[in-house]
Amino acid sequence: MEKLTPAEESIMLYVWQLNQCAIKDVVDKMEEPKPPYTTVASIFLNLENKGYLEKRRFGNVKVFSPKISEASYKRHFLSGVVQSYFGNSYKELVTFFAKEQKITTGELEEIIRLIEKNRK
Repeated sequence: MEKLTPAEESIMLYVWQLNQCAIKDVVDKMEEPKPPYTTVASIFLNLENKGYLEKRRFGNVKVFSPKISEASYKRHFLSGVVQSYFGNSYKELVTFFAKEQKITTGELEEIIRLIEKNRK
């Protein structure tokens, strides 16, 4: 799975949200100032070439849908970050965020509850 650029990730977030869409649907959802339609269309083409999007034609309209789920993308790249920066240890990842005060005690307790729930 090829890493996406920030612009490609931004477009994919809209596609994952919409599930099926035309380029215009994504442009319409984007905040001002909106990029030109042609720029978004180029990004769609890149995403299709990278294997992230599937295209179908309905008359004159091209409808796109994701070939890779958002969860699969997150899982793949998060595991790479954990491997590269945290010695393949999710404990080190959580420890880092706790030391940087980016995660609260309540959030840690919720994580523990989720872990315990999934063990059962």
